[in-house]
Amino acid sequence: MTEEQTSRGAASAGRASKRPVAQEDLWLMKRAGNPAASPDGTSLAVSVLSPAYDPAEEIWELWLLAADGGAPPRRLVRGPAPIGAPAWAPDGTRLAFTTRRERDTASQVYVLLVDGGEASRVTQWPGGARYPKWRPDGKAILFESDCAADGDPTPPRPGARIFDAMPVRHWNKWLDERRPHPLVIDLGDGAQPLDLIKSTRLAASPGFRGVFRATELDTIETLASQWAPDGKSVVFAAHTDADAMMHTEIHTGLFQVPATGGEPRRIGDPGQSFSEPQFAKTGDALYALRRRRASDSTLTQLARFSWPNPAEATIVTESWDRLVSGFSISPDGRTAYLDALDDGFARVFKVPTAGGTAEPLMPTGQGAYRTVTPIEGGVAAIFERAIHPPEIVRLEGNRHVPLSSFNAERVAEIDAPDPKHFWFTSAAGRRIHNMLILPPGFDPKKKYPLVALIHGGPATAYTDAFNYGAFWFHMHLLATPGYVVIATNYMGSLGLGEAFAQSIETDVLRGPCSDVLAGIDEAIRLHPFIDKDRLAAVGGSYGGYMVNWLSGTTKRFKCLVSHVGPFNNEAQYGTNDGGLEREIRMGVPIWEKGGQWNDQSPIRNSQNFSTPTLITHGERDFRVPLGEGLAHFKILQRRKVPSRFVVFPDEGHFVGRAENTRVFWRETKAWLAKYL
Repeated sequence: MTEEQTSRGAASAGRASKRPVAQEDLWLMKRAGNPAASPDGTSLAVSVLSPAYDPAEEIWELWLLAADGGAPPRRLVRGPAPIGAPAWAPDGTRLAFTTRRERDTASQVYVLLVDGGEASRVTQWPGGARYPKWRPDGKAILFESDCAADGDPTPPRPGARIFDAMPVRHWNKWLDERRPHPLVIDLGDGAQPLDLIKSTRLAASPGFRGVFRATELDTIETLASQWAPDGKSVVFAAHTDADAMMHTEIHTGLFQVPATGGEPRRIGDPGQSFSEPQFAKTGDALYALRRRRASDSTLTQLARFSWPNPAEATIVTESWDRLVSGFSISPDGRTAYLDALDDGFARVFKVPTAGGTAEPLMPTGQGAYRTVTPIEGGVAAIFERAIHPPEIVRLEGNRHVPLSSFNAERVAEIDAPDPKHFWFTSAAGRRIHNMLILPPGFDPKKKYPLVALIHGGPATAYTDAFNYGAFWFHMHLLATPGYVVIATNYMGSLGLGEAFAQSIETDVLRGPCSDVLAGIDEAIRLHPFIDKDRLAAVGGSYGGYMVNWLSGTTKRFKCLVSHVGPFNNEAQYGTNDGGLEREIRMGVPIWEKGGQWNDQSPIRNSQNFSTPTLITHGERDFRVPLGEGLAHFKILQRRKVPSRFVVFPDEGHFVGRAENTRVFWRETKAWLAKYL
């Protein structure tokens, strides 16, 4: 027997001892947050959630990892309430973090000695506290909280909601008069927080808002506040024109405010959008993410301002056409580490801060990397795979060394074949990336149904990355009943260049759906184990939008599953939480009735509906309001098409509650089984 045959036999035996992934596996995987490196780079602090189906049984922990992997992880804190945003004191002896303890009505900032002892509460702010940052001298902490313009932190009482301008709600929640404010508290006894922008013109302006930062299931409005290197001022990002979102493209600006409070001053060109400010440790530069247009979700660049006298920004990634989603700066200030989607993978890159070519830190092949963190002697990052939750790794040359293994035992039990990547050239001449996911126990001699998994966004892409089953569909879970799953990065997806991502703006459904159908054809051509007569399509959000379009334009599918999918362009425009960007995409104002409003709206093809369709929707969804799913279901019923409507009263755009994820998967699995 050859060495290759021996290796194949061992791999086959290993798979035989494993089991298919279950929905419970996904939900119960431990969830590690972003690591925070100690000032000397020898340690990493990371918060970890151990989920449960009963929220009262969830456990949060704060762990300490050795950056060189030379010591086992050490638990610092354990409790039932969320633990977030660990931040190291400048001397490396203390950690600040946020949590809620017995007498707290909202999350507060706590400080813990790393060598041991009980955490002490630093804030008792009525509106809660988030994102603590130490002043460079270690004697004060900056944090954020939602306040009225006059600094009142008291949440408004329930009652009538009154608005004079948009926005009025975002994703899953209504907005109110409060906005995020930066506050500073000295660490002496009896100190009270100081609101740095209380009663300022900026805070009182009707267009003032923070930046909505995506979290696992929702968004948080933040200023991304940072201390200036000398500790005498604070820099943050904010909107000043959010109230104009229905008649102009709004922008996010950087602002500097004295650490003693006062009127903030703007940094940079007001005609561009800057966010996520971050100072170099060398103290001579301020970095931020920059968009040329606020509505442009296809290209985010890294910008650099000289400090302490910022003038016009220098674009570090001027010659690179990938969207930078995150970044960090090396301790010597010479290198920027970037997160970006690239050719079907989530990858990390490095680029000189003086400008130059972005080079990958790790070779392409499997998995997804993000969130590079400089540590002693190198860098750490987060690594994940489609069936392996995020873990912390140290990058060394062309390999990574695990620093955490919170889910190793559960992952080792699961049979989930590696995704297969393939490309084809579309009829329009576009190179299209695809992933093929095979079921557990795969036998190439058998015939398998094919399920097309269509991603949302559209400004994102499918990669070999993990999700906990809370974001609609998990590719391996879909494959488990015995299906082959194809995930196509259609025109409009990220990681394939700005022109490719922008192409969807003038062809919102017809072109992307043609890419999906062509991907199916190519998979069938390449793989005789796919049964071309048993096809299904599933998708959520923009993916659901595309599923709804396919329902009226093709008869190829045995069944469809649409989660929170837009259905009627005109109706959704009037009730969703968006602004002018939808009008820009459609080509003309809605009252002109031209452009893509009618030409590419799923409801206009509803006379062709005949494919059995499962519709799922969150009642609290303000991005794609419930009426979209309801109208879709009504027309399917009018057309006498087999259909089912599942509404989650306590969910928004995502299915994020434990029991609801069970129901969502149960209904999806049963629908596919019925027709495939």
